[in-house]
Amino acid sequence: MPALKLYRLYISRDRKYARVLHNMLGFVPRNLSLYKLAFRHKSVAPQLKEGLKNSNERLEFLGDAVLGAIVGEMLFKKYPYRDEGFLTEMRSKIVNRNHLNQLARKIGIGDLMDYDSRMIHNPIKQGSLMGDAFEALVGAIYLDQGYVFTKEFILKRILKPHVDVDALEQTETNFKSKLIEWCQRHGKEVLFELMPNEEGARTKLFTVKVFVDNEECGTGQDFTKKNAEKTAAEHACALLGL
Repeated sequence: MPALKLYRLYISRDRKYARVLHNMLGFVPRNLSLYKLAFRHKSVAPQLKEGLKNSNERLEFLGDAVLGAIVGEMLFKKYPYRDEGFLTEMRSKIVNRNHLNQLARKIGIGDLMDYDSRMIHNPIKQGSLMGDAFEALVGAIYLDQGYVFTKEFILKRILKPHVDVDALEQTETNFKSKLIEWCQRHGKEVLFELMPNEEGARTKLFTVKVFVDNEECGTGQDFTKKNAEKTAAEHACALLGL
């Protein structure tokens, strides 16, 4: 092992943190501050200027783009005879917020997250916490190690052991259509309502609630209204046993 890696793991002031990351990721990061930032939620982030907080949101933005490109290329090669609509749906199945939350928990991101503990009791606010951090981690790895390394990490360390793409292909994810069709068959009224943003205009999250016959059945929160509706519909389907 190179001397610099040995120093980071066994001598440096952050050696405990470096060892935790090494165990989780399988490599020794160069710039530990990037990874600390990736796991820092805005609820505990210090204020910088013009309302910007030193949180993981910018890394999340970058990681989302990098992850989308890697998954998109993988699917393009795996399915040479499928159209754009199929590839888009498959990519959505892999990188949607719920799935990223699951992946984040599998690799142990929750143990490193820095956030306001009061969010534990708010399922809506907590809902995207892990998935956001996962994308921020991808952004940190990209800046720290480069695209080629990040691609290999995602393919070999994340997708291969944790994602069964073939099984995912058979998974129903269009919960909104499923819910609407069920309501139509049973003569029920379904309504998706965009809720006021309680966190203020600066946040980029959309909150949508779905009502069936005027009864609230699910809530979704995401960075687009469309995805928030999908999440709300998924929760409603689970509640209704669909």
